[in-house]
Amino acid sequence: MTKIAFIGAGSTIFSKNVLGDCMTTPALADAEIALHDIDHEKLFNSEKMLKNLSRNLGGRAQVTAYTDRREALRGADYVINAISVGQYEPTIKSDFEIPHKYGLKQTVADTLGVGGILRGLRAAYAMLEFTRDMEELCPNAWFLNYTNPMAIVTGAVLRGSKIKSVGLCHSVQVCAKELLEGLDLPTDNVRYRIAGINHQAWLLEITRNGEDMYPEIRRRAAERPAPHDDMVRYEIMKSFGYYVTESSMHSAEYMPYFIKSGQPELLEQYNITTDWYLTWGDSKAEYWQEVMDSLVNNPDVSHSRTHEYASYIIEAMETDVPFKIAGNVLNTGGLIGNLPQDAVVEVPCLVDSQGVTPCKVEDLPPQCAGLNRTNVNMQLLAVEAILTRKREHIYHAAMLDPHTAAELSLDQIRSLIDEMLEASAEFLPEFI
Repeated sequence: MTKIAFIGAGSTIFSKNVLGDCMTTPALADAEIALHDIDHEKLFNSEKMLKNLSRNLGGRAQVTAYTDRREALRGADYVINAISVGQYEPTIKSDFEIPHKYGLKQTVADTLGVGGILRGLRAAYAMLEFTRDMEELCPNAWFLNYTNPMAIVTGAVLRGSKIKSVGLCHSVQVCAKELLEGLDLPTDNVRYRIAGINHQAWLLEITRNGEDMYPEIRRRAAERPAPHDDMVRYEIMKSFGYYVTESSMHSAEYMPYFIKSGQPELLEQYNITTDWYLTWGDSKAEYWQEVMDSLVNNPDVSHSRTHEYASYIIEAMETDVPFKIAGNVLNTGGLIGNLPQDAVVEVPCLVDSQGVTPCKVEDLPPQCAGLNRTNVNMQLLAVEAILTRKREHIYHAAMLDPHTAAELSLDQIRSLIDEMLEASAEFLPEFI
């Protein structure tokens, strides 16, 4: 029997999507599913919901919640990770509110920026604890990571443990479809090729019935009436030649061009909402009540398979029927020739019983690789800080972050990082 452990299972909707996918997949329908979360109330809510779902789908899956992480991991064949370290208040809010004191605005702060650095440090240290347990309790298991910041935490796991791992996101699956729908272009018979880094991978080619769609995409993007939700990405495409996978709200803080204290008019020009994640977080009570009503307390909960990669990966490994994904892996062997080899890149990967085999992409267009490298620089220094426990590398990561460096002086960056580390001292005692 296949054992799937889910760490961070208190994320009830995501647990339903990923594990519901497994339950609806014939090869995985009778899996043993082990749930763990440090928030026991949410953990048992997820268990209740998933047991109802299993029953409604035929009752083949065995769902068990564990308050002991080691017992959840023991003997697992696959470990799915979706943790968030630190409560919304005060931890996540501090990732925004402390930078505010320095005039530094962010939108989501989960991938790049000083918020992304702190989130990465907190998550990576927790995940390296998981992998140490896995090395003892399930050394051959695959670790499927969904936690952001993807490049930082996946890089830390791949370089800091012996566990087999791949980082997973869903921006690649929806990129082309969302672009075409936003421009009223057809989505059938479309083929595309995407590669780069997580949240900044590039739509390198897109064709329909063999015809290049980019000329019409660029024409319609230039004529689309403003405001709309894709304005940053259209500007990136206009300036760098290619469409990028992640949303405008995310992308705005990965570069130094869009959120500038001296040019507040840019926010309106590009339809950017700073503190977007804080706004979402303040509505979480209402969100969780909806989750309780529609999922946890709904005995008739149902599910249809989603586009999340986890079930397809596990199915391909169990059945040896190949499946292609976009995976986040180390750039070993120069999968992307003009990015550093120790970077985590997002490239096409073939999955079968042999595991995850990344595909070589060769070089990106030079301007795209150049923009990626401005993000990779910060990510590599953050990973270096995690692996060496050297505080100065956290400063270096922030100093190399594009948006932070464009707004603050070196002394301000050091002071800002000191305050943010103090706020996360509970999770990062090595740096205090």
